[in-house]
Amino acid sequence: MRAGTFTDLGRRAPHSPRLARRHFVTPSVTVRALTEYAVTYRDGPFQLASGATSHYYVDVKAALCRPAVLQEISSAIVALARREGVTFTAVGGLTMGADAVAVAVSLASGVPWFSVRKEAKGRGHARSIEGAQLGAGDRVLLVDDVVSTGGSTLRALDAVEAAGAVASAAIPVVDRGDAAAAALEGRGVRYLPLVTHEALGIPALGSE
Repeated sequence: MRAGTFTDLGRRAPHSPRLARRHFVTPSVTVRALTEYAVTYRDGPFQLASGATSHYYVDVKAALCRPAVLQEISSAIVALARREGVTFTAVGGLTMGADAVAVAVSLASGVPWFSVRKEAKGRGHARSIEGAQLGAGDRVLLVDDVVSTGGSTLRALDAVEAAGAVASAAIPVVDRGDAAAAALEGRGVRYLPLVTHEALGIPALGSE
């Protein structure tokens, strides 16, 4: 599947998630919206999907359900990809955290979206990837709403590579720690979180 490519011929920034965050300034409206709608604190810790616990819960979907916020975040992701010279022919990730982000970035960038199932469907085409059908020659942008250890993004990466495509970068809306950067970079995938836990004013997972 190669219906089109999102690309930018500008100067590429250094290959480092920390340097990328230094060079790219996330729009303040994005940080404010996430702080207002997505971040919850309570004395009794939340249990997270990664198995970690935290007094803070970051429900990015509670922000993304607002059309203006979804549009702002998708535009910011496209701007970050452009700034970093990331080229991609499709955008997606593991359902369901990536789904709204992928569709919005698809609309903002003009490339098709895809969704990786947690388990392959046992009927019909029995696909593990829905939407854009990936293959050799495709370069995908992996997205997610919130990342802690990077497990969901790694599962999506496995499916993408099994289809013969490669991941040019991973851009989650929120990164809650440092584990995902090491895991994704260790697989050769550039890791460029849009918003970090520092920007939201909350501690990294494991540091509370």
